[in-house]
Amino acid sequence: MERHCFIATFVLIFHLLQAQDQTGFINVDCGLPSRESPYNAVPTGLAYTSDASLVSSGKTGRIAKELEPDYSKPILTLRYFPDGVRNCYTLNVTRDTNYLIKASFVYGNYDGLNVDPNFDLYLGPNLWTTMNANDTIEEIIHVTKSDSLQVCLVKTGISIPFINVLTLRPMKKTMYVTQSGSLKFLFRRYLSNSDLNIG
Repeated sequence: MERHCFIATFVLIFHLLQAQDQTGFINVDCGLPSRESPYNAVPTGLAYTSDASLVSSGKTGRIAKELEPDYSKPILTLRYFPDGVRNCYTLNVTRDTNYLIKASFVYGNYDGLNVDPNFDLYLGPNLWTTMNANDTIEEIIHVTKSDSLQVCLVKTGISIPFINVLTLRPMKKTMYVTQSGSLKFLFRRYLSNSDLNIG
């Protein structure tokens, strides 16, 4: 009886997590073939879609086979941009909304060249950051001024810009209020009082 109750509770929690409100979430698996889109990522249950309709350039790739066990979907695929200097994703967003925007980059020696990445990432016309690491996640909180948003990869040297994952999360207007501009992620700390004896 207890075992059946545990299994039923686990199944209920799993379905509740899968049914979580994803209103306004944008989850893009860059380089994912359209025929494999959409899918629900494990273990979050979040729905990811292909980037095919969001960008008009670039080629698709996959991290090296020997590195695949170190990562999970959606990191396994990527889109790279060997042609042109500036290549952009155009995303439909809600005007005047705070978004947490996260871009993930795992080079994974997809091209077999072992070239360290070095390119710029822009949010519309504004420089977000310079990419120069093989495995990194960049985050920024941005208030949208229109119904569309461009995330652009700009070639600055010999290496080819690429991206694995792009996600956007709408946030409450009262969170992370800024007078102007965007808020770039510097560091995150988790603080808990669970181990403190407060008497």
